[in-house]
Amino acid sequence: MAQTAPQSFGIDFGGTGIKGAPVDLEAGDFAAERVRIRTPAPSTPERVAAVFVELLHQFPDCTGAVGVTVPGVVRHGVVRSAANIDKAWIGTDTDRLFTRATGREVHVVNDADGAGLAEVRYGAAKGRSGLVIVTTLGTGIGSAMVYDGVLVPNSELGHLEVEGQDAESRAANSAREREELSWADWAARLTTYYRTLERLFSPELFVVGGGVSKSAAEFLPLVDIDTEIIPAALLNKAGVVGAALYASEGGG
Repeated sequence: MAQTAPQSFGIDFGGTGIKGAPVDLEAGDFAAERVRIRTPAPSTPERVAAVFVELLHQFPDCTGAVGVTVPGVVRHGVVRSAANIDKAWIGTDTDRLFTRATGREVHVVNDADGAGLAEVRYGAAKGRSGLVIVTTLGTGIGSAMVYDGVLVPNSELGHLEVEGQDAESRAANSAREREELSWADWAARLTTYYRTLERLFSPELFVVGGGVSKSAAEFLPLVDIDTEIIPAALLNKAGVVGAALYASEGGG
């Protein structure tokens, strides 16, 4: 009987929670129920690594590579920014640290990049060629650029200057909530943002993720741009699935 290929394990690390599950890479879905553990405080890499070890111990049959999403720029396994996590992450070779801590091959990827990979391989952008830009609208604006299935990492398009301001300070979902904007008023800001991306990159498709994408019908039809723009499909699964996919392909 042929052996089943080992599953990869995905971990989505955020400021409040650390979520992990083994991933069926054929289906692009969890192979077992996801487990969530509260992010420790302070959330230093060493303390987070201990949580990863705890997570993996709960899934002893999952022996494949481990992928981890991090809310920061990641180059060759080293975290280069830490907007919403402990500053101790900056300059840390997290691939090496987590590999040593867990005894498993671990690859770390920016959180938006992981979600973008998942949406292109399994979700809303499956089968689409050319340049796909995935944006996550939340506290900030995360972004992933994927060209013919290949990730262009660390795009950080939420930090583009638009009308003299950091784009995410005006167009993130947090700005909508903070300023109590109507869907129409927020959509006008998103129109300005996505038109800027259109001029710079001429993508084939925009995919909009983040928790607010569940309300896409309220605002996406009001975004007035030429490029096709659609809601993400994987929602809160995208980070875990994308992390596992990234690790299964050897990282970046």
